[in-house]
Amino acid sequence: MKLVAISDLHLDASFASYGLGPDVGRKLRAFMHQTVLNIVKLVKTTEADALVCAGDLFEHERVSPKTAALLRYAFAQIDPVPVYIAPGNEDWYGPTSLYQQEWSSNVHIFTSTQLSPVDLGEGITLWGAAHCAPSGAPNFLRGFRADRKGVHIGLFHGSEMTGFAEQGGNKYPHAPFEVKELEFSGLHHVFLGHYHQPVEAVLFTYPGSPHVLTYSDRGCRGAVVADISPKGTVHREWRPVSNFPFFDLELDLAGCLNSDNVRDRLRAAVANLQGVARVTLQGEAVPNLEFNLKELAEAGYSIDLSLRTGRILPAFDLSTLAKEPTVRGQFVRDVLDEKMEPDKRNRILSIGLRALEGKEDLEAFS
Repeated sequence: MKLVAISDLHLDASFASYGLGPDVGRKLRAFMHQTVLNIVKLVKTTEADALVCAGDLFEHERVSPKTAALLRYAFAQIDPVPVYIAPGNEDWYGPTSLYQQEWSSNVHIFTSTQLSPVDLGEGITLWGAAHCAPSGAPNFLRGFRADRKGVHIGLFHGSEMTGFAEQGGNKYPHAPFEVKELEFSGLHHVFLGHYHQPVEAVLFTYPGSPHVLTYSDRGCRGAVVADISPKGTVHREWRPVSNFPFFDLELDLAGCLNSDNVRDRLRAAVANLQGVARVTLQGEAVPNLEFNLKELAEAGYSIDLSLRTGRILPAFDLSTLAKEPTVRGQFVRDVLDEKMEPDKRNRILSIGLRALEGKEDLEAFS
């Protein structure tokens, strides 16, 4: 049996927290809608037996009528191929949920916090559960044991805690569970939502968000095409379904003598890109280099820019400064004579020398 598995699309998400304006946010949400259509196309081209979604398909508080209509249309396009949805903490199931709208007959939404079965055919049972509130969902595996013969596949939105530090980072855990509970459950494999980074483990799969949702997201993205054998083994392949134009770049200021040099280097860095980019300006710069981030961002590019400064260290000639018979020279000699880590020394020298020059931006250029 072949399944296409997705999770964490977060349709209608807000991008304001990333410093992006309304126009850029609308553009990115339009790309998200195209991702949905691409997923439907993947179901058709792979001749999958079902589409399964492990939650956070949309964001309950922000979902729009346009998104509701798109999802109805998209899922109807693959009828009679079934669509199984296990609502997560963002798209939780409740009286006012989008999931209460009328769907095509091929859409099945799990509505209970208890894992419940659906027969997929070929001796395979799908067990799914739902978040019924934005928080407080239980451990779906606690006390659960598959009670019938055949192959058992799970579908829910939850936090695997054994490797939480590696997989979830600082994400708040929802419906937390441990691998040992999964081993006891009788489930051969589980498709999960919540972690946006794809995870491929022996007993479970996090498809991850099929498009990046923050500048810091890394790695390949896509929907999972999973072949399930009669013995319950799963072969997985991630297929791209999105061309989400999110770039996180670093720009080295070494060699830039003035703001025009910075602007030219910035323009060259994004010349062949389309979409949205965050650029961090960093590196060693000449001591008197000054620039204005707002003016740089508004200089006209083929891409929407968000600029920020990272760690910028003035490239002082310390050997020459240390020979000066001045307060500045004495400061450099004193710091160089102290035993300390190189990074700490460089930071103290940078801040101190900038302060002696009367600069107020002691941490970074502005």
